[in-house]
Amino acid sequence: MPLLPVDRPRRNRKSQVIRDMVQETRLTAHDFIFPLFLIEGHSQRLEVKSMPGIYRYSADTVIEEVGRCVELGIKSFAPFPSISDSLKDRLARESANMDGLYLKAVADIKRQFPDVVLMTDVAMDPYSSDGHDGVVDVDSGEILNDASLEVLGQMALAQARAGADIIGPSDMMDGRVAWIRDVLDSNAFQHVSIMSYTAKYASAFYGPFRDALDSAPKKGDKKSYQMNPANRREALRELALDETEGADMVMIKPALSYLDIIREVKDRTNLPVTAYNVSGEYAMIKAAALNGWMDGERTMLEVLLSIKRAGADAILTYFAKEAAEVLRKG
Repeated sequence: MPLLPVDRPRRNRKSQVIRDMVQETRLTAHDFIFPLFLIEGHSQRLEVKSMPGIYRYSADTVIEEVGRCVELGIKSFAPFPSISDSLKDRLARESANMDGLYLKAVADIKRQFPDVVLMTDVAMDPYSSDGHDGVVDVDSGEILNDASLEVLGQMALAQARAGADIIGPSDMMDGRVAWIRDVLDSNAFQHVSIMSYTAKYASAFYGPFRDALDSAPKKGDKKSYQMNPANRREALRELALDETEGADMVMIKPALSYLDIIREVKDRTNLPVTAYNVSGEYAMIKAAALNGWMDGERTMLEVLLSIKRAGADAILTYFAKEAAEVLRKG
């Protein structure tokens, strides 16, 4: 007679109650940071064609959207601006304009919802006439690292003055965390956190985001500052630098294709680890679901679970609102 198994893992799967009891990874609305796209105008709510279900909001309608999200339990938001080309220049001066679209919207959201957390984006590309995250040398086309730090520092300071809770430098310039920390501290913003984009890869998954903000580079690409997707150890080098320079949290971007990097970073730091479930990852799932190729809701939850299981303490995701609605229903 064949030897029957003694160890039977299926006993822990035999009913929904038992499966729930031994579940290792759980999602809640508190895990999510919801990106918000801001545009000029009034009463504007325009869907992003490449991101079904995601909209660009004017300053008045974004307040309504934040209110709807708060009711679902989402308390953290990451606003991104889409500004007119007429306001862009090579030094991104509009990024420090306290009366501009972005900073006024940040201040308005904090005034209306003082308890929500706003993570603002520090990078030049939304404001740059070159579409790059740093200052571009007019002759060589090189992205000038050290010249960019001054711009990024002033941008971060303006965002702190507007009410940002967390500064999110996504530019990948060397030394920017230390520079921003010094600027914030020397201007009495010691309480403002820095969530560094520690490993931001030069990914093909950013296309829909750039559509939403019209922020693609006018010339060249971002490979001289964003990381090579082939590299793992380089992420750990960036992590060590960010820890030394004073980051409060670290981020991996994108998330789904870099679950191994999330786990590597999680195993090597005591800082909170976040991951950005980016626009292309969202768009893939939405497109497949709309074509009937996959169950969109189940796939969404499986992807978010995988990111958290890999080690993310928080997930910046366009699925935040939809997932919170599903989780509320149980």
